[in-house]
Amino acid sequence: MISAARRRSRVRILWLAILSITLTAFAPSTQQDPLAPTHDVKSAADIDREWQAAVAKYDGARAAILKDVARQANDGPYRPDWETLQKYEIPQWYKDAKFGIFIHWGVYSVPAFGDEWYPRNMYRPGSEEYKHHISTYGPLEEFGYKDFIPMFKAEHFNADDWVDLFQQAGARYVVPVAEHCDGFAMYDSSLTDWNAAKMGPKRDVVGELAA
Repeated sequence: MISAARRRSRVRILWLAILSITLTAFAPSTQQDPLAPTHDVKSAADIDREWQAAVAKYDGARAAILKDVARQANDGPYRPDWETLQKYEIPQWYKDAKFGIFIHWGVYSVPAFGDEWYPRNMYRPGSEEYKHHISTYGPLEEFGYKDFIPMFKAEHFNADDWVDLFQQAGARYVVPVAEHCDGFAMYDSSLTDWNAAKMGPKRDVVGELAA
């Protein structure tokens, strides 16, 4: 089991990443196109207010889902506590599978530098991602992470070809990341506009793979 301290550290890193993207990922309110290139410098508080206003239309739907989650949290053999989770047994099919494929693919594939944590690390002065971003794309106030979204076209993506390849490789399971810490969903979502079905490739990538 992961130690409590390490768990807390991972959670803190995740929230810092989400905050970093939140504070930099949205276009100024004076622009009609949310994907218009970044060119204004605004305070974190102003950007946060704009983000809150932009996502407020989904507050009711999110609240309903979270209420349902809370209601079911104590149903079944497992609860949101370590005592019951430590009793979990790995399914036999997973033990027998031997080979599976996990996929990290999203907007961070456009810069294709480092790894899927590029959207976090590009905002950390001194990091290799930060230095790469500045030298390749310019200052962050002129080219932020969201500016990669129009460049993420996925024009060569073919779900059938992927699945055929997985099968030929002998994979017994495939786990695509539906949404990484950048907050950009790779599926069609009714809870956010920031997803692959509405922006970038304008395709429900996870949905196509599932089908």
